[in-house]
Amino acid sequence: MRRPIESPGEVSLRELVPQATTIVQQGLADENPYVRSYAIEVVGMTKRIRLMPQVQRLLENDSEPRVRFAAALAVGDTEYLLAESSLRPLLKHRDENLKIAGAYALNKVGAMDKADTFNLLRKAIAGDDQLLRANAALLLGKTGDKEALKLLYVALQRRDSDDNVGMQAVESIAMLGDDRIFTARLWPMVISTYADDRIMGIRGMGTLGTAKAREVLITKLDDDDVLAVRLAAAEQLGVLGDTTGEHEVLDVFQKNLTAGLNVQEATHINWLVARAIGQIGTPRLAKFLPLFLRNESKIVRIAAAKAVFQLTMREMPD
Repeated sequence: MRRPIESPGEVSLRELVPQATTIVQQGLADENPYVRSYAIEVVGMTKRIRLMPQVQRLLENDSEPRVRFAAALAVGDTEYLLAESSLRPLLKHRDENLKIAGAYALNKVGAMDKADTFNLLRKAIAGDDQLLRANAALLLGKTGDKEALKLLYVALQRRDSDDNVGMQAVESIAMLGDDRIFTARLWPMVISTYADDRIMGIRGMGTLGTAKAREVLITKLDDDDVLAVRLAAAEQLGVLGDTTGEHEVLDVFQKNLTAGLNVQEATHINWLVARAIGQIGTPRLAKFLPLFLRNESKIVRIAAAKAVFQLTMREMPD
């Protein structure tokens, strides 16, 4: 019989911010480019302007294209005007992925015409390179321009588009609020026999955010037999302002559901739990964040830091 994880006492989220900030700073300096990219993503999503000078240095100097791509997106998402001069060289870069990321960010900071940016993305998503096509699909969704829907549906329907392109096109279409994607792709994904497909479909439902999508999320929360899928549903309900999934996350602690899992499996579940806490944000869940800030996994610690930022943003903007 699994022993429950002892419930911590109440926690002051504001007092966790310095620890969370240090964790993300360490992530930005990590030797692993995946960890650096994830830390950058957290900075961009949570608008940590105080960390943007470090992100800007990565934009200028990092040797890994994925890191520079993430840094450019963070500049755009935070509208960090001080990095404009660091973005311009990307427009002449030989890597087309960095070129479109630079164009997106320059447009967001008001230094590039929207039409010029859109034309670059139009060419990129119509190209033959799969990574470039997927990245262009991502950026088209982030523009918020519904004119991108035609391009995204074309990419989605092309027979030579790989799974990454298809998944990103679906997410971006949902991001743009086109509910046709519910029946066309999201519903088949959430009833797939593969858990990974169901998780991707669930995240798309959360992005779409319609009443029908919410109903599906509640159904998956109650009925799916895979814990990771239920946690993803709990997170996405939190995105929609619904705390129904709180009990599912609490079960991980009260029933000690990571006991007996191997390190990789436990890390994945803990990462999903930290993500869900950041979106659901109830006090009963937030008090577990100090445990995740001390987790052995860098990725889990960064996810917990993101949750701290998200929940303190609700209390008081940075």
